[in-house]
Amino acid sequence: MTIAFDNSYARLPDRFFNAQGPAPVSEPALIAVNDALAAELGLDAGWLRSDAGLAMLAGNTLPEGAAPLAQAYAGHQFGGWVPQLGDGRALLIGEVIDTNGLRRDIQLKGSGPTPFSRRGDGRAGLGPVLREYIVSEAMHALGIPTTRALAAVTTGDVVLRERPQPGAVLTRVAASHIRVGTFQYFAAREDTEALALLAEHARQRHYPEAAGVLGFLKAVITAQAHLVARWLGVGFIHGVMNTDNMAVSGETIDYGPCAFMDRYHPAKVFSSIDQFGRYAYNKQPDMAAWDLAQLASALLPLIDPDENRAIEIATEAVNEFAPQFRDAWLEVFRAKVGLASAEDGDAELIHTLLDRMAVNQADFTNTFRALGGDTARDQFLDPAAFDQWQADWQARLVRDPQTPADRAEQMRRANPAIIPRNHRVEQAISAALSDNYEPFRKLLEATATPFDDGPLTAEYARPPSQDEEVHRTFCGT
Repeated sequence: MTIAFDNSYARLPDRFFNAQGPAPVSEPALIAVNDALAAELGLDAGWLRSDAGLAMLAGNTLPEGAAPLAQAYAGHQFGGWVPQLGDGRALLIGEVIDTNGLRRDIQLKGSGPTPFSRRGDGRAGLGPVLREYIVSEAMHALGIPTTRALAAVTTGDVVLRERPQPGAVLTRVAASHIRVGTFQYFAAREDTEALALLAEHARQRHYPEAAGVLGFLKAVITAQAHLVARWLGVGFIHGVMNTDNMAVSGETIDYGPCAFMDRYHPAKVFSSIDQFGRYAYNKQPDMAAWDLAQLASALLPLIDPDENRAIEIATEAVNEFAPQFRDAWLEVFRAKVGLASAEDGDAELIHTLLDRMAVNQADFTNTFRALGGDTARDQFLDPAAFDQWQADWQARLVRDPQTPADRAEQMRRANPAIIPRNHRVEQAISAALSDNYEPFRKLLEATATPFDDGPLTAEYARPPSQDEEVHRTFCGT
């Protein structure tokens, strides 16, 4: 098969990446191919399932026109500066223009060691590959900007993490893999020429309507404000919002120890490596702003030759994140409670509901979904706490112009019935480690239509029992 690669990142100077091929694997076997995404990319899903397609997805062979490379970047990890990170277990094999005219990266994740591996093996375990496949595709179905999963294969080799597990490779698709940390890499080296090339490349690729470097920075800030607001709207916790895990495209990237909340608690943390709750659910907006401040700092030499003036301009831009996030958050949560109009007291009304949900251990997803019916109070340990809030909510709805039918449809579209609950993800992974992929496939099917009530809804909308709860999620590196 011929793939129409157009590899713009590979045309940047050599110091942006390390050009190399993937390390072959011993015995690749196909787990899944995403037919709909393949069609978007103009690829033949049938060919991807063939022996030749499998060899490409495993990294054993690459099609003509591929330009495999490991991207260089740096980053702050849990607030600590690391001057060199880079693709330590992934290779960008090339870029294509999809059927919508959009440029997309195709990357193999788990493709072997690179100069950025930092003594790691450059491989991925089956569990993290399946987690990213499930969660990224669920996020897409939820309407949240995200990288995508094109395919997953096992390698026939074993990787050692917390325990030995089968190796796997994920084929990931993204608008790009350019991160805040990519800019930091060149800023730390005082390589202003590379910084300017990167900024212009990213601006043209993602925000061609933006004017110059400052316009690019402002566009990234706006995209991130809307992205994080949408995360909060579905109870999503990224878990590792380091600057090397923030894509300037505004897509969710790097699904490591991520999770969706069951019972609502604003300070919820799942990540086993987030010991101090830096990236807790309610801290994600602040951490996004912090990351964006690092991007702004990296761009200072390009904003104004006068450093003090550059700092003033960049600070003003970053300070716009907070009001933009508040507006985006209100837009998301007004829709969730059935409001089409805006009043000054709406934020207080919504926060009161969330506060009472936290005290009463209400399930986040099921409570909001049930607001469209008459069972929301059943989610509360003390149903009277909901009844008190419901009276204020109903009084507010009277002043909203929507018809009941329009409101019900809006709330159905804003409140999913199904998310990839942590216990379901873990069950799918556990079964796959025993060579049973049926739970994985069934979970993919259930999460593909999260807003519809179908034959799988009752089963997959059920919260975990006490012994099914997952309290910690783990990074795959």
